[in-house]
Amino acid sequence: MMDLSAPPSCHPFASSLKEYSVSEISYNIKNMLEQTFDRIRVRGEISGAKMHTSGHLYCALKDAQAVLDAVCWRGVVCSLSFRPEDGMEVIGVGRITSYAGRSKYQLVIESLEIAGEGALLKTLEDRKKRLAAEGLFAQERKKTLPFLPRAIGVITSPTGAVIRDILHRLRDRFPLPVLLWPVLVQGEGAAEQIAAAIRGFNQVPLEGSVRRPDLLIVARGGGSLEDLWAFNEEVVVRAAAESDIPLISAVGHETDTTLIDYASDWRAPTPTAAVERAVPVRADLYRMMRALESRSFVALQRAYEECVQRCDERVLRFEQLKTFFFERLSQSLHNLSARLRHPREQMILAEHQFRPLSDRLTLVGARFIKDHVLRLAQWSALLESFSYHNTLKRGFCAVKNAHQELVSSKAEIKKRQETLTLLFHDGELAVLPIEEGGLSLKPSDRPKSKNPQKSSLQGTLW
Repeated sequence: MMDLSAPPSCHPFASSLKEYSVSEISYNIKNMLEQTFDRIRVRGEISGAKMHTSGHLYCALKDAQAVLDAVCWRGVVCSLSFRPEDGMEVIGVGRITSYAGRSKYQLVIESLEIAGEGALLKTLEDRKKRLAAEGLFAQERKKTLPFLPRAIGVITSPTGAVIRDILHRLRDRFPLPVLLWPVLVQGEGAAEQIAAAIRGFNQVPLEGSVRRPDLLIVARGGGSLEDLWAFNEEVVVRAAAESDIPLISAVGHETDTTLIDYASDWRAPTPTAAVERAVPVRADLYRMMRALESRSFVALQRAYEECVQRCDERVLRFEQLKTFFFERLSQSLHNLSARLRHPREQMILAEHQFRPLSDRLTLVGARFIKDHVLRLAQWSALLESFSYHNTLKRGFCAVKNAHQELVSSKAEIKKRQETLTLLFHDGELAVLPIEEGGLSLKPSDRPKSKNPQKSSLQGTLW
């Protein structure tokens, strides 16, 4: 019996095994894989798609049980008619190889196609629902197309029949300036160029050397779903929805529908139909203008005739109204003149009306004067009773200083050694104050003595 639990170095056949280096093992595995799976078709769902800055695509193909790493080199990616995204079911043709640097195997994709139109339609429907949920297809976002644009911007291939059809149809209907922005309409990079063209037209200044178009037309001829896939890319749909310039999508034939049709302001079934919607027929406009001019002349003539007739009617009504007005005015004046009285009669009437008032006013005036005379006499008697002259008549006198101010106390006389005036009811007397409260007559007021000696020995009354 062999002890399998023994270490490998102790295994009886360990020394007979061939020894390989790591590089040899990786090389042999690589050769075996490439020889066994040299050219295969693999169907699976894209997962973890990542576009490297070098242009190579790294992703994985998976089904319900397994995952297979895959790489698509830049040259193959540029030839694809669609952009690989997660969730797409595809068929990749290539070879299985290993990557020794990470000890893993992978599928090198040499061609890639969507696994049937049903899968592509499912991807398209899922994207449509997602963008619609964001409101990019909402009706309220759509702008009104101009009736007659001054210039039209066309985004299409410069070498296809589409641009020739557009220019030819414009010459037939209404020639005007056309600005062409050449782009790829299918293949790698087409979606980015179309989106850049839409945004580029919107960035043209309103006033500049190049006229900014008033309308954009994104056009392409018919083709398969894969050929038209660039117009289903999210970058194109968002650029169309964000455009400030009204946009018409004319991609494919009448039965073809792309996502840019939902984001544009108007969808044309063909590029020719887009031109027919963009501009009117100039000849039809001329005919319409002539018809409107003729109708305007007839309408103006009829309006003038009606105005003349209305003016005549108003003149007649005015004359009638004027006659009626002056007749009424004359009758009113006649009635007023009949009611007027002669000035003499008015004066007599006024005199009769005024006489009672005059008599009453005289009586009231006499009574008023009598009352006031009596009241004045009473006030005069009261004033006389309060007069200081009556007090002076009863033997009193008043004292005034040199400033003719009343002196009311003895203290004022001591303070002021000045001439005082005594007021009596029959005159005034000037005196001088002396010591001990006495008064003496001023020398000019003293009586002259007939006997001076006797007079000098006699005392003064004061």
